[in-house]
Amino acid sequence: MAHTRIRPFNTRVTYPEQKLDNDLAQAVVARGATVYLRGQVAQDLDTRESLHIGDPGQQAAKALANIKLLLAEAGSDLSHICRCVVYLTDIRHREPVYLEMGRWLKGVHYVSTGLVVTALARPEWLVEIEVTAVIPG
Repeated sequence: MAHTRIRPFNTRVTYPEQKLDNDLAQAVVARGATVYLRGQVAQDLDTRESLHIGDPGQQAAKALANIKLLLAEAGSDLSHICRCVVYLTDIRHREPVYLEMGRWLKGVHYVSTGLVVTALARPEWLVEIEVTAVIPG
C-alpha cells in the first residue's frame, strides 16, 4: 500500500446538518514519490479559458477534472491524493463544492483544509483546489 490512512471518517458523522458525504482522514502517511499540484480552478488547461462562471459546484468539478488529468500525467490518480486544500471566496459555496468533491473522491480518505479567502487570482473564480498525491510504486 502506498500510504496509510490515520483515523478515516466521513463528514456525514462530523457535520450531519450539512448533508455532506466526504471520506476524509485525520492524517495520511505517504511512501514513495510525492506529487504536489498547483491549485486548480475552473479553467481549460489548454486554452486558459475560465469556465462555469457563477457556479461553485461546476467550478469544483472542472478543478477536479484538471486534477485527475494532471495526476494521470504524473503517473498517479485521484485514489492517491493525500492532502487537499480548498480555497473558497464565499462560505456559502462550501456545500456545493464539498458535495462535488465527495462525488469525485469517494473512498479516498484524504486530509483536508478549507479556507475562505477574499479573492482568488481572477474575480470569476469561486473555488481553487490544491492537492498533494503520491506516485504508487
